[in-house]
Amino acid sequence: MQQRILLLGGSHFQIPSIKYAKKAGYYTITCDYLPDNPGHKFADEYYDVSTTDKEEVLNLAKELNIDGIVAYASDPSAPTAAYVAEKLNLVGNPYESVKLLTEKDKYRNFLYENGFNAPKSESYFNFEKAKLEIDDFELPVMIKPVDSSGSKGVNKLDEYNIDLLKDFFNYALEYSRKKKVIIEEFIDKRDYQIDGDVFVNNGEIVFAGYGNQHVDNDCNPYVPMGISFPLFYSKKIEKKITEQLNEIFDLLNIKVGAFNIEVMIDKADNIYIMEIGPRNGGNLIPEVIKYAADFDMIGSTIDIAMGNEIDSYKEKEFNKFMSSYIIHSQEDGKFKQLEISELIRNNIVSKNILFDEEDEITQFNGSNDTVGTAILEFNSLDEMITKMDKMNKLIRINLY
Repeated sequence: MQQRILLLGGSHFQIPSIKYAKKAGYYTITCDYLPDNPGHKFADEYYDVSTTDKEEVLNLAKELNIDGIVAYASDPSAPTAAYVAEKLNLVGNPYESVKLLTEKDKYRNFLYENGFNAPKSESYFNFEKAKLEIDDFELPVMIKPVDSSGSKGVNKLDEYNIDLLKDFFNYALEYSRKKKVIIEEFIDKRDYQIDGDVFVNNGEIVFAGYGNQHVDNDCNPYVPMGISFPLFYSKKIEKKITEQLNEIFDLLNIKVGAFNIEVMIDKADNIYIMEIGPRNGGNLIPEVIKYAADFDMIGSTIDIAMGNEIDSYKEKEFNKFMSSYIIHSQEDGKFKQLEISELIRNNIVSKNILFDEEDEITQFNGSNDTVGTAILEFNSLDEMITKMDKMNKLIRINLY
């Protein structure tokens, strides 16, 4: 009998998981509250049910008699997938652990309590309390929603300015489902922030795909514009990151699946595991890993959720210099055309533009402002790092 999988969401970034599930022979069902999302047309069935309504999704899962559930590249949906899996005895991780990982304030407290490095932080429902306590922090501070993904709603406060603090606080609130904001001290990081995906099986990391996060400093320095592989840092640092992540997964009883991680290394080489997203990464991270290390993060995520064992992670290492690039605009306007420099044209493996001519596009302040995507290949680490750091000048959006 054909196995049935429920995939939470059908956005552009979730299409690869839907296509894989279909190709692998699973009966593929999608759901979210956006029937026009492009991924749904690749599924066998679609249901208009919000992916964050865990009880409605549970009812749907029971009715459809599913064999597995996946929240691919979606932080908001991840607790729902864990909840349903727990209730129906499907493959998954503890609901409370997954929920903790998707809420920055709870995750920070977990780090403090268990002896891991973490920036000083506090969370707030209202601005007045934050205003009274801002003096307790050493500036600069980062102001973020506790529960958003894709770097949405994030700002850095460099000086004591109550008006700016209020603006940043209210901006973060707009992107928080819980209407809660976290303020945390800024980490003066060394070199690149680390971004990537790891895969866990039987409670242990079996594949680690750590990459370098690149940003557009002329636009928004806190939103990734691309991730490059392999990692710029030493193998020694990689090993320490993996050891700390395995400790965290053990404490949270995490057993299986893909996790998107963000790590900072400060000037003293201290490791800060800033984020652990209980889902595959966005920004084409799984696709680039497949090119660069021949590890199928997408297929492994789907297959293991369906209770099918995998062994494709064995002896996989990065043997190519690859990156993703999020094509974006530095200002609002109407899309005219994509301008690609001759210096980068031969590096492009694939590209996809999500807008048509004269469509309205917005300045890049989060993943929701993505205009298109590209995957690139380079001949060396030096070429990759050099070109990625100036990619916003090599691939540009022209506006009307």
